Order: sequence, then structure tokens, then C-alpha cells
Amino acid sequence: FFNGTERVRYLERYFYNQEEFVRFDSDVGEFRAVTELGRPDAEYWNSQKDLLERRRAVVDTCRYDYGVGESFTVQRRVQPKVTVYPEKTQPLQHHNLLVCSVNGFYPGSIEVRWFRNGQEEKAGVVSTGLIQ
Repeated sequence: FFNGTERVRYLERYFYNQEEFVRFDSDVGEFRAVTELGRPDAEYWNSQKDLLERRRAVVDTCRYDYGVGESFTVQRRVQPKVTVYPEKTQPLQHHNLLVCSVNGFYPGSIEVRWFRNGQEEKAGVVSTGLIQ
């Protein structure tokens, strides 16, 4: 699906020595050579009408499979577990470095900000970024 629409595109790509040489693109509807090495394969596969029809139909299978899995993949949302704790145990009157651990969330993009008395703190804030 593309931007929430029901547009599905199927790509089948073939590589040799890390170089793509032929592909099937459902938007094109046939095999296309990417390099000269792929030309014989593309010509042969395009001459096989039953093979072409099967490849063209795969996009419908993908659309169906997407619909089945969408609810537990694309639409899945898990709230983060947030824990804030001092780096070291010190008396309350001393300044201390605070650590914020955020985990268990999905999808993987998140923004963590620090606030003191309703105002965002930007100075002295260090983030490790996403650790997987």
C-alpha cells in the first residue's frame, strides 16, 4: 500500500555479483533487462505468457496479504515504558545526573524531551539515540 491507498507494487529483482540485471515490476507488467546480462532472461520470460500472468497476479496476493497483516504490523502501536532514575544515589540537596530509559515501544521512532517546571530543558541534555 502506498500512503494509505490501496496501491500495491510488486517488484521481483535478480542480481549477479551484487548487480541487478533483470526485474519484474508490476507497474510495467513485464520483465525488463536492467543490464545486457538480463536481456536474454527478460526476453525468454516475457515470451512465457503463463509466467507473465502469474507474475501480474502476484500483486493481488500481496494486496490481500497486506490487508491480513496490517492490523498487527502497520497499525500496531505500543506505548513506551519510561523509567527516570538518578545516575548515582546522593542526598536530595546535591545535583545529580538523571537518566531516562525508554523501551518497549513500537513503531521505532520516538522523541524524548526533558522538562523542568513546565519548561523544556535543552542545555546539558545528551541522548544516545535509538539502541536496537
